[in-house]
Order: sequence, then C-alpha cells, then structure tokens
Amino acid sequence: MQNKKPNPKQARKIPEALPANQSNESAIDKIKAKVFRKKTTIQEIVREPTAGGIVFRPTADQSDIEILLIQDSKNRWTIPKGHIEPGETAKQTAIREIGEEAGLMHISVLCWLGKINFKYRRLDKLVLMTTQIYLVRSLDNSETPTKEKWMNGIKWFSFADALEAIEYEDIEKLMLIAKKKLRTGEIS
Repeated sequence: MQNKKPNPKQARKIPEALPANQSNESAIDKIKAKVFRKKTTIQEIVREPTAGGIVFRPTADQSDIEILLIQDSKNRWTIPKGHIEPGETAKQTAIREIGEEAGLMHISVLCWLGKINFKYRRLDKLVLMTTQIYLVRSLDNSETPTKEKWMNGIKWFSFADALEAIEYEDIEKLMLIAKKKLRTGEIS
C-alpha cells in the first residue's frame, strides 16, 4: 500500500465565519464579553506593612524542630502575621500577632529572617504588602496553640511536613534559611 501525503489545503478545513441565522454583531459581543470583562480601574495604591514569625520548637527527642502553621479561611497554611499598628515596630507586631493568632505568650524572637513583598488587588485598590518575618522560638512546649475564630486550623508540623503544607514559596525559602541558621549554630 502506498502512503499518500494529504494535500495541506484539503486536510485543514477553515470553518465558515458564522452560521447564517446569527448576526455577526451579537456573536462578537458575546465573545468580547467573555474575553474582555470590564474591571474597575485602580483608583488608589495602598501600602500595607505587616510582620509575623516562623514559630518553632524542638521535637521531644531534640533531633529536629516543629513549625507552627495556621490555616486561613481559604484553607491555606501560613504563618501567624498581621498589620503593623501605628507606633509599633515590626518585631513588636510579630510578637503581638503570634499571641493573638496562635495564643502563644511564651516566645522569644531570635532574629530577623527577611522581608517578603507582594501585591494584590482589592476592588479598586492596588495593595502593596511588605511582610517582615522573624524566627521565633516557643519557650513552653506545654503551651497549647489556640486559633482565632476566622481560622480553619492551627497545628505543629514536623519541619518536612511544614515545607509541604506552606502555601507561599517565599515563606518556604525563609523556613529553609531558619533551619540552616539553627543547624549551623548561628542561632540557638
């Protein structure tokens, strides 16, 4: 049997523009409505400084660390963090937010780990958020974390499980930096 090469012009059919029973204008309008949905224009740029902490504690056998994560209302696992209030430093905010969001009062801020910048849209505003992240040690292993009403969960994760669960890549990178600092003895 001989292989016939299809004629490229015959192999590909080009459809008719539109069926005769539809007007071109209404079909185009429908396509435009789906593709070019009207969005409100950005009226304001808002800067929101925030701070939080990667909270850890040693495992019972002291061989590794556990990380405390909170689950927000959209089921994303993250760290306790929140807005910096007027007159408050980023470090003070991290301590306050860990107390408010996790119920942990016996903590020690060991060091600043880094800053995360991201932006998102809130109606007609562009929000530029900067989050200062600290490494925070839980000093009382018997202190039970308690979540706020708006959260879906709060729990201690093994370090490896925390890396898997964390929703945000930038926080994951800071968790790895924190682990390295603890492992090398830069911080104890």
